[in-house]
Amino acid sequence: MTDQASAPEPETPDTPDIPGKPTSASRTTLSHIMTHNHTNLLGTVHGGVIMKLVDDAAGAVAGRHSGGPAVTASMDEMAFLEPVRVGDLVHVKAQVNWTGRTSMEVGVRVLAERWNESAPPTQVGSAYLVFAAVDADGKPRRVPPIIPETERDKRRYQEAQIRRTHRLARRRAIMELREKRAAEGFED
Repeated sequence: MTDQASAPEPETPDTPDIPGKPTSASRTTLSHIMTHNHTNLLGTVHGGVIMKLVDDAAGAVAGRHSGGPAVTASMDEMAFLEPVRVGDLVHVKAQVNWTGRTSMEVGVRVLAERWNESAPPTQVGSAYLVFAAVDADGKPRRVPPIIPETERDKRRYQEAQIRRTHRLARRRAIMELREKRAAEGFED
């Protein structure tokens, strides 16, 4: 098996070499206690509140890794595994799983524990987000390659490559369908 994770992308004359960064360099945890202000009509924490925390943590990680601004390009596979309740201390753990030339996949795990208990946290959600690094004009800019440090990091890198392949194939299939429908005279 080759170690694709640590191999930098090929250089082109117009792009300088950027040294890689280890996974641990940008990994972070955001913690927040859930209050009644975060609830939905069922009395549990609104999924949108959790999604915002996920995006915040992932954005911090993407900015740290890329060394500057990064914007959310997509979110996929947001899974809500257990409800979050008022009084839960929510921990959102994020890390860069994969990098391309200007984009990064950030994996996020959401854990919750009762604020006043010593029981271990329970995983209540997970998500994968893609961020694009941008310059001051909002144009894409290069990101450092990720250097996986552990076997778990290497597995996440490989899984992220599979997700990227699926995202690109899905986008291509949709564009082909739209072009076909337009050629047939359908307006959507």
